[in-house]
Amino acid sequence: MTTFKLRGPVAALLLCLPFAASAATLDIGIQGEPSSLDAAGVNGAVLDNDVLGDLYEGLVTLGPEGDYRPGVARDWSVSDDGLVWTFELRDNARWSDGEAVTAEDFVLAFQRVLDPATASVYANLLYPIRGGAAINAGEAAPESLGVRADGEHRLVIELAHPTPWLPTLMAHIVASPVPAHLLREYGSDWTDLDHIATNGAFTPHSWTSHDHLAAVKNPWFHAADGVALDGVNYYPVEDLNSGLARFQSGELEIMRDFDANRLAWLRDHLGDAVHLHNQLATYYYALNSRPGHPTDDPRVREALNLALDRDIIANKVLSGAVTATDALVPAGTSGYTSQTMPGLDADRQARLARARTLLAAAGYGADNPLRLALRYNARDDHRRIAVAIAAMWRPLGIEVAMVNAEASVHYAALAEGDFDVARASWVADFDDASNFLGILTSDSAKNYGDYDSAEFDALMAESASERDPEARQALLEQAERVALGDYALAPIFSDAARNLVSPTVEGWADNAINRHLSRWISLDAAP
Repeated sequence: MTTFKLRGPVAALLLCLPFAASAATLDIGIQGEPSSLDAAGVNGAVLDNDVLGDLYEGLVTLGPEGDYRPGVARDWSVSDDGLVWTFELRDNARWSDGEAVTAEDFVLAFQRVLDPATASVYANLLYPIRGGAAINAGEAAPESLGVRADGEHRLVIELAHPTPWLPTLMAHIVASPVPAHLLREYGSDWTDLDHIATNGAFTPHSWTSHDHLAAVKNPWFHAADGVALDGVNYYPVEDLNSGLARFQSGELEIMRDFDANRLAWLRDHLGDAVHLHNQLATYYYALNSRPGHPTDDPRVREALNLALDRDIIANKVLSGAVTATDALVPAGTSGYTSQTMPGLDADRQARLARARTLLAAAGYGADNPLRLALRYNARDDHRRIAVAIAAMWRPLGIEVAMVNAEASVHYAALAEGDFDVARASWVADFDDASNFLGILTSDSAKNYGDYDSAEFDALMAESASERDPEARQALLEQAERVALGDYALAPIFSDAARNLVSPTVEGWADNAINRHLSRWISLDAAP
């Protein structure tokens, strides 16, 4: 087990806290191993939000119901033209080593995220800041970013275009500060457990790879008096059956997913511990458009989409726990109407006939079958979906090789473009269609399939600077129609939030973005 060395005035305080499991230590089963303890280096999985959301606090934070609240910033204002935001920082915000959280910590953090050398997958979320896109493209120096410290406790952000939803972006983990004092001293090693300091409600204590990461309450957190837990243990659990068994045994108070195929059984046996509700999330297959991959051909991408029976996946494979969709932006997204993929309204036989014609035109047939490698991360539900989809493609003569790996390896392959077809999903960072459509812009690190459309990019850029809500919505809807018409990816279903929550847990609230900070949770020792 690796532990960090306690240093300075925080040492005596932390040594008084119970590092071993106790009635006030929350045990959570998360969907895999965190990819990094540096918010700029995470790969974007839900599990990274689970851990880093507890360890760091941005200018804005989330309440128990997913509502946006002041975080490190106690207040903020915006200029009349919507281009300059001023955030007033709390003077009692502290890192877990007792050092003050300053405006410089945010300036440095935003510059690091946008520096192309960092290769942050969430860099595009900061593109509204003046110079953000150019810096990330390597066309400008990080120091030219429109963010500056006006003293220790005032941060000024200048935007390239009005962005009314900026406070919601500031609640994302990519907008977390970094401890400038540690970065200067240790460089990229600042996240080593011997050095790390965090400014959230909890701070890491130990990390045993493939077992668990233990965090303890941060006594320097500005709202520490309102944090009921002594600590949180995060257990990577990719096998949902194992997670269920550990939850039933009381080893876990929260399991951050369950097998949708067992929904009826779970409700019969666990009752109110089963939490299932709609969330803004889309489960899809990324289709690799890079040269050398069969899915580089739009005819192949169209054929793959035409052959899918999304209703069977949603209602049979996943027992109706999700909603079939052919849209990227899920229904229910604020101020938006989801678009549809062309050609999917025909009956299945007509779709298959057209798919065969498309594949033949692309050069595939009995003498030259289309061979695809399909990647998914190793969980039983992902496997069942992949098997079902491979079966739907089989009547077209498509030969599918299954490739599965643990979550961290799977997402690394996605980021590197090492796949033909790969399972992916997008859960809303904030309630706006641009958050979903933004993953397909040519400069987005989350554009796993390397989709590249000048028309799509132009529409997204125009929507970003459009101040009229109705005109902006029309541009976003047009952009989605372009991407779906290019069959840029294969949407499968609008996902639901699935959690198992013990009756000992108090303060949990289901919410549309399925994010839950442990600072709001307490444990009742007598359920």
